[in-house]
Amino acid sequence: MDESAQAVWTGWISFGLVSMPVRLFPATREHLVQLHEVHAADGSRIRHRRMCEAEGREVDWQEVAKGYQTADGRTVVLREEDLETLPLPSRHVIDVLGFVPVDGLDPILFSRAYYAAPQQDAARRPYALLVAALTRAERAAVAKVTLRTRERLAAVWPRRETLVVQTLLWPEEVREPGGPAVTAPLTGQELELASLLMAQLPEPDFSSLHDEYAAALQQLVTAKETAGELARLAEPEPAVDLVAALEASLRTAADRRSTR
Repeated sequence: MDESAQAVWTGWISFGLVSMPVRLFPATREHLVQLHEVHAADGSRIRHRRMCEAEGREVDWQEVAKGYQTADGRTVVLREEDLETLPLPSRHVIDVLGFVPVDGLDPILFSRAYYAAPQQDAARRPYALLVAALTRAERAAVAKVTLRTRERLAAVWPRRETLVVQTLLWPEEVREPGGPAVTAPLTGQELELASLLMAQLPEPDFSSLHDEYAAALQQLVTAKETAGELARLAEPEPAVDLVAALEASLRTAADRRSTR
């Protein structure tokens, strides 16, 4: 864990009467390609300004606060120091509510992942105990945590001897499908061929997979600058004969395995 990164949350993890001070650090970082907003006609930058509606002037970040609109239309100004006094236990304590099997968590609920690091030497033994106990039981702890301005459910589970605090969506935030996705009847032969194809295709080596968006964007920029053209990528076509497509896929997979 790179503890040189800035902690996004400081507080406690508590299960039963055992508590330990921890800090949370982002567990992931996304590869983002920076694109600026520009005027399409001349390429000049578009700037967004923080304008005060009442005074008609631009304000600095130091003057910006949060506003809560009441039912009668009034705005209550809330500053950071006000939010620090929010009477919510999960602001400072990740209180374990219970435990579930790790494979019992629905992946659609997963939101953001953080690493939890013990904040003091006295926290190392209970931290190690929780890691070992969760590993042994193959379970995750379910808790609540407030990050920034939102209270979230969270799953606490071990990864490489480190506690991960994985924020979860609330069940009401998940949209259910309108109906069953599969409505067409399938034959036994089609299902058997699909199963054989799944067995033929290798497990991906995640360490060899990389984000290719930046390289593709650079090709596009070069083509725009030199008035060149990019080759159009062929789009897949729907299989007319599903059995024939599966059989061809099996032959291709077998050929790839034999040439390794």
